Amino acid sequence: MPPVTLSVIAAHVGCSKNTVSLALRGDPQIPASTREVIRKAANKLGYRPNAVVSHLMAQLRSSQTARFQAKLALVNAHRDPKAFRTHATIPAYVHGCEQRATKLGYDFDHFWLHDPKLKAESWIRILRTRGIKGIIIVGMMDQNHLPPHLRPVWEAFPCVVTGVRTRDPALSFSCVDHHNLTVCAFEQALALGYQRPALVIDERIDRLVEGRFSGAMLSAQQGLPEKQRVPAFTLIDQARTDRELFSRWFNRHKPDVLLSLYNIVFPWLKERGLHVPKDVGVIQLEWRESHAEVSGMNQHNDTVGEAAVDMVVGQIHRSETGIPLFPRATLIGASWVEGQSVEKQTPKKAAR
Repeated sequence: MPPVTLSVIAAHVGCSKNTVSLALRGDPQIPASTREVIRKAANKLGYRPNAVVSHLMAQLRSSQTARFQAKLALVNAHRDPKAFRTHATIPAYVHGCEQRATKLGYDFDHFWLHDPKLKAESWIRILRTRGIKGIIIVGMMDQNHLPPHLRPVWEAFPCVVTGVRTRDPALSFSCVDHHNLTVCAFEQALALGYQRPALVIDERIDRLVEGRFSGAMLSAQQGLPEKQRVPAFTLIDQARTDRELFSRWFNRHKPDVLLSLYNIVFPWLKERGLHVPKDVGVIQLEWRESHAEVSGMNQHNDTVGEAAVDMVVGQIHRSETGIPLFPRATLIGASWVEGQSVEKQTPKKAAR
Protein backbone atom coordinates (compact mmCIF):
# COMPACT_ATOMS: atom_id res chain seq x y z
CA MET A 1 0.00 0.00 0.00
CA PRO A 2 1.21 3.54 -0.77
CA PRO A 3 2.04 5.62 2.32
CA VAL A 4 -0.76 7.70 3.82
CA THR A 5 0.01 11.38 3.26
CA LEU A 6 -1.32 14.58 4.80
CA SER A 7 -3.33 15.12 1.62
CA VAL A 8 -5.06 11.76 2.07
CA ILE A 9 -6.00 12.65 5.65
CA ALA A 10 -7.19 16.11 4.54
CA ALA A 11 -9.48 14.58 1.90
CA HIS A 12 -10.81 12.07 4.43
CA VAL A 13 -11.81 14.68 7.03
CA GLY A 14 -12.67 17.47 4.58
CA CYS A 15 -10.16 20.14 5.51
CA SER A 16 -6.95 21.59 4.15
CA LYS A 17 -3.56 19.89 4.21
CA ASN A 18 -2.17 22.78 6.27
CA THR A 19 -4.89 22.28 8.89
CA VAL A 20 -3.98 18.59 9.12
CA SER A 21 -0.29 19.43 9.50
CA LEU A 22 -0.95 21.96 12.28
CA ALA A 23 -3.40 19.65 14.05
CA LEU A 24 -0.97 16.72 14.12
CA ARG A 25 1.64 19.02 15.67
CA GLY A 26 -0.88 20.01 18.35
CA ASP A 27 -0.93 23.65 17.25
CA PRO A 28 -3.36 25.62 19.50
CA GLN A 29 -4.57 27.56 16.44
CA ILE A 30 -6.63 24.48 15.59
CA PRO A 31 -9.56 23.82 17.98
CA ALA A 32 -9.03 20.86 20.30
CA SER A 33 -12.08 19.08 18.90
CA THR A 34 -10.76 19.40 15.34
CA ARG A 35 -7.31 18.20 16.39
CA GLU A 36 -8.88 15.13 17.97
CA VAL A 37 -10.91 14.32 14.85
CA ILE A 38 -7.81 14.62 12.65
CA ARG A 39 -5.66 12.60 15.05
CA LYS A 40 -8.21 9.76 15.11
CA ALA A 41 -8.50 9.84 11.32
CA ALA A 42 -4.71 9.68 10.97
CA ASN A 43 -4.55 6.67 13.29
CA LYS A 44 -7.39 4.94 11.47
CA LEU A 45 -5.77 5.45 8.07
CA GLY A 46 -2.40 4.24 9.38
CA TYR A 47 -0.53 7.52 8.98
CA ARG A 48 3.15 7.43 9.96
CA PRO A 49 5.17 10.66 9.86
CA ASN A 50 8.41 10.64 7.88
CA ALA A 51 11.16 11.05 10.51
CA VAL A 52 13.60 12.68 8.07
CA VAL A 53 11.05 15.24 6.85
CA SER A 54 9.91 15.94 10.40
CA HIS A 55 13.50 16.59 11.45
CA LEU A 56 14.12 18.95 8.54
CA MET A 57 10.90 20.86 9.22
CA ALA A 58 11.77 21.16 12.92
CA GLN A 59 15.15 22.62 11.98
CA LEU A 60 13.48 25.05 9.59
CA ARG A 61 11.00 26.20 12.23
CA SER A 62 13.73 26.59 14.88
CA SER A 63 15.70 28.90 12.58
CA GLN A 64 12.72 31.22 12.20
CA THR A 65 11.59 33.91 14.61
CA ALA A 66 8.91 32.39 16.80
CA ARG A 67 5.46 33.86 16.35
CA PHE A 68 3.08 34.19 19.25
CA GLN A 69 1.43 30.84 20.04
CA ALA A 70 -0.49 31.24 23.29
CA LYS A 71 -0.23 32.29 26.89
CA LEU A 72 1.04 30.17 29.77
CA ALA A 73 0.57 30.68 33.51
CA LEU A 74 3.67 30.98 35.69
CA VAL A 75 2.54 30.30 39.25
CA ASN A 76 4.58 31.45 42.25
CA ALA A 77 4.19 28.66 44.82
CA HIS A 78 6.36 30.36 47.45
CA ARG A 79 4.80 31.88 50.55
CA ASP A 80 6.37 35.22 49.61
CA PRO A 81 4.36 36.82 46.80
CA LYS A 82 7.53 38.67 45.70
CA ALA A 83 9.71 35.55 45.52
CA PHE A 84 10.02 35.74 41.72
CA ARG A 85 12.19 38.84 42.27
CA THR A 86 13.61 38.60 45.78
CA HIS A 87 14.34 34.92 46.51
CA ALA A 88 17.92 33.65 46.32
CA THR A 89 17.24 30.91 43.74
CA ILE A 90 13.69 31.18 42.36
CA PRO A 91 14.49 34.00 39.87
CA ALA A 92 16.81 31.59 38.02
CA TYR A 93 13.90 29.21 37.40
CA VAL A 94 11.76 32.14 36.26
CA HIS A 95 14.46 33.41 33.90
CA GLY A 96 14.79 29.98 32.29
CA CYS A 97 11.03 29.63 31.90
CA GLU A 98 10.62 33.06 30.33
CA GLN A 99 13.62 32.68 28.04
CA ARG A 100 12.44 29.35 26.67
CA ALA A 101 8.82 30.46 26.36
CA THR A 102 9.84 33.50 24.33
CA LYS A 103 11.88 31.32 21.98
CA LEU A 104 8.88 29.06 21.41
CA GLY A 105 6.48 31.97 20.89
CA TYR A 106 4.69 31.81 24.24
CA ASP A 107 4.07 34.48 26.86
CA PHE A 108 3.43 34.27 30.61
CA ASP A 109 0.87 35.68 32.98
CA HIS A 110 2.02 35.53 36.61
CA PHE A 111 -0.08 34.21 39.50
CA TRP A 112 0.43 33.59 43.23
CA LEU A 113 -0.57 30.13 44.41
CA HIS A 114 -1.55 31.36 47.88
CA ASP A 115 -3.75 34.27 46.78
CA PRO A 116 -6.60 34.09 49.34
CA LYS A 117 -9.05 35.71 46.92
CA LEU A 118 -8.78 32.99 44.27
CA LYS A 119 -10.72 29.75 44.59
CA ALA A 120 -10.49 26.93 42.06
CA GLU A 121 -13.49 28.20 40.08
CA SER A 122 -11.92 31.68 39.89
CA TRP A 123 -8.60 30.28 38.74
CA ILE A 124 -10.20 28.26 35.96
CA ARG A 125 -12.38 31.14 34.83
CA ILE A 126 -9.46 33.59 34.72
CA LEU A 127 -7.13 31.16 32.95
CA ARG A 128 -9.68 30.35 30.29
CA THR A 129 -10.72 33.97 29.82
CA ARG A 130 -7.09 34.94 29.21
CA GLY A 131 -6.60 32.06 26.76
CA ILE A 132 -3.97 30.36 28.92
CA LYS A 133 -3.12 26.88 27.66
CA GLY A 134 -0.78 25.49 30.33
CA ILE A 135 0.61 26.03 33.83
CA ILE A 136 4.13 25.95 35.28
CA ILE A 137 4.50 25.97 39.07
CA VAL A 138 7.70 27.49 40.47
CA GLY A 139 9.00 28.02 43.99
CA MET A 140 7.86 25.12 46.16
CA MET A 141 10.41 25.45 48.96
CA ASP A 142 8.65 24.23 52.08
CA GLN A 143 6.32 21.42 50.99
CA ASN A 144 5.57 19.17 48.03
CA HIS A 145 1.79 19.13 48.43
CA LEU A 146 -0.38 21.53 46.43
CA PRO A 147 -3.46 23.10 48.07
CA PRO A 148 -6.24 20.46 47.95
CA HIS A 149 -8.92 22.99 47.07
CA LEU A 150 -7.10 23.83 43.81
CA ARG A 151 -7.12 20.26 42.50
CA PRO A 152 -9.75 21.12 39.82
CA VAL A 153 -7.23 23.58 38.32
CA TRP A 154 -4.57 20.91 37.78
CA GLU A 155 -7.25 18.60 36.37
CA ALA A 156 -8.30 21.19 33.78
CA PHE A 157 -4.94 22.26 32.30
CA PRO A 158 -1.57 20.85 31.25
CA CYS A 159 0.69 21.42 34.24
CA VAL A 160 4.38 20.98 35.18
CA VAL A 161 6.19 21.65 38.46
CA THR A 162 9.81 22.83 38.77
CA GLY A 163 12.33 22.05 41.48
CA VAL A 164 10.58 19.22 43.34
CA ARG A 165 8.34 16.22 42.81
CA THR A 166 4.81 16.88 44.09
CA ARG A 167 2.53 14.41 45.84
CA ASP A 168 -1.24 14.51 46.01
CA PRO A 169 -1.43 15.36 43.22
CA ALA A 170 1.67 13.92 41.57
CA LEU A 171 2.35 16.11 38.53
CA SER A 172 5.04 15.89 35.89
CA PHE A 173 8.12 17.84 36.96
CA SER A 174 11.59 19.06 36.09
CA CYS A 175 14.35 19.47 38.64
CA VAL A 176 18.05 19.02 39.23
CA ASP A 177 19.21 15.48 39.90
CA HIS A 178 19.72 15.92 43.66
CA HIS A 179 21.08 12.41 44.15
CA ASN A 180 23.66 12.70 41.39
CA LEU A 181 24.81 16.20 42.38
CA THR A 182 25.43 15.03 45.97
CA VAL A 183 27.43 12.03 44.79
CA CYS A 184 29.45 14.25 42.43
CA ALA A 185 30.23 16.72 45.23
CA PHE A 186 31.30 13.82 47.46
CA GLU A 187 33.57 12.45 44.73
CA GLN A 188 35.12 15.89 44.21
CA ALA A 189 35.90 16.04 47.93
CA LEU A 190 37.60 12.64 47.83
CA ALA A 191 39.53 13.60 44.69
CA LEU A 192 40.93 16.60 46.58
CA GLY A 193 42.11 14.30 49.33
CA TYR A 194 39.49 14.93 52.01
CA GLN A 195 38.92 11.97 54.31
CA ARG A 196 35.78 12.78 56.29
CA PRO A 197 33.15 14.54 54.16
CA ALA A 198 29.96 15.42 56.04
CA LEU A 199 26.51 16.57 54.94
CA VAL A 200 24.99 19.65 56.58
CA ILE A 201 21.34 19.74 55.55
CA ASP A 202 18.01 20.89 56.97
CA GLU A 203 15.94 17.75 57.49
CA ARG A 204 12.87 19.63 56.22
CA ILE A 205 14.59 20.40 52.91
CA ASP A 206 15.84 16.83 52.66
CA ARG A 207 12.28 15.56 53.15
CA LEU A 208 11.09 17.97 50.46
CA VAL A 209 13.26 16.12 47.92
CA GLU A 210 12.37 12.73 49.41
CA GLY A 211 15.72 12.18 51.08
CA ARG A 212 17.76 12.38 47.89
CA PHE A 213 20.51 14.46 49.56
CA SER A 214 20.90 12.21 52.61
CA GLY A 215 20.27 9.03 50.63
CA ALA A 216 22.97 9.91 48.13
CA MET A 217 25.40 10.76 50.93
CA LEU A 218 24.77 7.49 52.74
CA SER A 219 25.23 5.58 49.50
CA ALA A 220 28.47 7.39 48.67
CA GLN A 221 29.86 6.83 52.17
CA GLN A 222 29.63 3.06 51.75
CA GLY A 223 32.89 3.25 49.82
CA LEU A 224 34.69 4.68 52.86
CA PRO A 225 36.02 2.80 55.87
CA GLU A 226 33.37 2.85 58.59
CA LYS A 227 35.43 5.12 60.86
CA GLN A 228 35.42 7.82 58.14
CA ARG A 229 31.63 7.89 57.73
CA VAL A 230 30.37 11.05 59.38
CA PRO A 231 26.64 11.34 60.20
CA ALA A 232 24.81 14.32 58.75
CA PHE A 233 24.09 17.46 60.76
CA THR A 234 20.40 18.29 60.24
CA LEU A 235 19.47 20.74 63.01
CA ILE A 236 19.98 23.86 60.91
CA ASP A 237 17.10 25.98 62.24
CA GLN A 238 17.85 25.07 65.86
CA ALA A 239 21.56 25.85 65.41
CA ARG A 240 20.76 29.36 64.20
CA THR A 241 19.86 30.19 67.78
CA ASP A 242 21.93 27.58 69.61
CA ARG A 243 25.41 27.42 68.07
CA GLU A 244 26.49 24.74 70.53
CA LEU A 245 24.46 22.16 68.62
CA PHE A 246 26.75 22.55 65.61
CA SER A 247 29.89 22.82 67.74
CA ARG A 248 29.17 19.62 69.66
CA TRP A 249 28.49 17.74 66.42
CA PHE A 250 31.67 19.12 64.84
CA ASN A 251 33.84 18.33 67.88
CA ARG A 252 32.51 14.80 68.12
CA HIS A 253 32.82 13.78 64.45
CA LYS A 254 35.63 16.06 63.20
CA PRO A 255 34.64 16.37 59.50
CA ASP A 256 37.29 17.86 57.22
CA VAL A 257 34.89 19.13 54.51
CA LEU A 258 31.22 20.12 54.69
CA LEU A 259 28.71 19.57 51.88
CA SER A 260 25.95 22.08 52.50
CA LEU A 261 23.20 24.23 51.00
CA TYR A 262 23.84 27.05 53.47
CA ASN A 263 26.40 29.83 53.65
CA ILE A 264 25.67 30.12 57.37
CA VAL A 265 28.25 27.39 57.96
CA PHE A 266 30.99 29.97 57.27
CA PRO A 267 30.26 32.16 60.33
CA TRP A 268 29.69 29.00 62.41
CA LEU A 269 33.16 27.77 61.51
CA LYS A 270 34.68 31.20 62.04
CA GLU A 271 33.20 31.40 65.54
CA ARG A 272 35.06 28.18 66.32
CA GLY A 273 38.32 29.73 65.14
CA LEU A 274 38.47 27.62 61.98
CA HIS A 275 39.58 29.00 58.62
CA VAL A 276 38.18 27.92 55.25
CA PRO A 277 39.78 26.15 53.42
CA LYS A 278 42.92 25.92 55.58
CA ASP A 279 41.27 24.07 58.46
CA VAL A 280 38.10 22.74 56.87
CA GLY A 281 36.64 22.78 53.37
CA VAL A 282 33.12 23.80 52.31
CA ILE A 283 31.28 22.66 49.17
CA GLN A 284 28.01 24.38 48.25
CA LEU A 285 25.41 21.95 46.93
CA GLU A 286 23.66 24.90 45.27
CA TRP A 287 26.38 27.17 43.94
CA ARG A 288 25.31 30.77 43.31
CA GLU A 289 26.90 33.58 41.35
CA SER A 290 26.41 35.88 44.35
CA HIS A 291 29.06 33.76 46.13
CA ALA A 292 31.18 32.79 43.16
CA GLU A 293 34.24 32.32 45.37
CA VAL A 294 32.67 29.22 46.98
CA SER A 295 33.30 25.82 45.41
CA GLY A 296 30.16 23.90 44.63
CA MET A 297 27.64 22.34 42.31
CA ASN A 298 25.83 24.55 39.82
CA GLN A 299 22.27 23.21 39.70
CA HIS A 300 21.47 25.11 36.47
CA ASN A 301 18.03 26.15 37.70
CA ASP A 302 17.53 28.23 34.57
CA THR A 303 17.84 25.05 32.50
CA VAL A 304 15.33 23.39 34.84
CA GLY A 305 12.91 26.22 33.96
CA GLU A 306 13.56 25.77 30.25
CA ALA A 307 12.85 22.05 30.55
CA ALA A 308 9.55 22.76 32.32
CA VAL A 309 8.42 24.92 29.40
CA ASP A 310 9.35 22.20 26.90
CA MET A 311 7.37 19.70 28.94
CA VAL A 312 4.20 21.77 29.25
CA VAL A 313 4.31 22.80 25.57
CA GLY A 314 4.61 19.11 24.70
CA GLN A 315 1.53 18.41 26.80
CA ILE A 316 -0.34 21.16 24.98
CA HIS A 317 0.65 19.77 21.60
CA ARG A 318 -0.48 16.31 22.61
CA SER A 319 -3.74 17.64 24.05
CA GLU A 320 -2.84 16.20 27.46
CA THR A 321 -4.71 17.68 30.39
CA GLY A 322 -5.41 16.56 33.90
CA ILE A 323 -3.36 14.81 36.55
CA PRO A 324 -1.22 12.18 34.76
CA LEU A 325 -1.51 8.52 35.62
CA PHE A 326 2.24 8.22 35.14
CA PRO A 327 3.97 11.57 35.85
CA ARG A 328 7.02 12.27 33.73
CA ALA A 329 10.29 13.71 35.04
CA THR A 330 13.14 15.64 33.45
CA LEU A 331 16.29 15.60 35.59
CA ILE A 332 18.99 18.18 34.92
CA GLY A 333 22.61 17.35 35.72
CA ALA A 334 24.62 19.68 37.96
CA SER A 335 28.22 20.69 37.24
CA TRP A 336 31.22 21.36 39.46
CA VAL A 337 32.38 24.97 39.89
CA GLU A 338 35.93 25.48 41.17
CA GLY A 339 36.23 28.00 43.98
CA GLN A 340 38.32 28.99 46.98
CA SER A 341 36.52 27.12 49.76
CA VAL A 342 38.32 23.80 49.22
CA GLU A 343 41.93 22.97 48.46
CA LYS A 344 44.06 19.99 47.59
CA GLN A 345 44.89 18.04 50.74
CA THR A 346 48.49 17.07 51.40
CA PRO A 347 49.25 13.85 53.28
CA LYS A 348 50.08 16.00 56.34
CA LYS A 349 46.68 17.77 56.24
CA ALA A 350 44.83 14.52 55.64
CA ALA A 351 46.50 12.93 58.65
CA ARG A 352 45.56 15.90 60.81
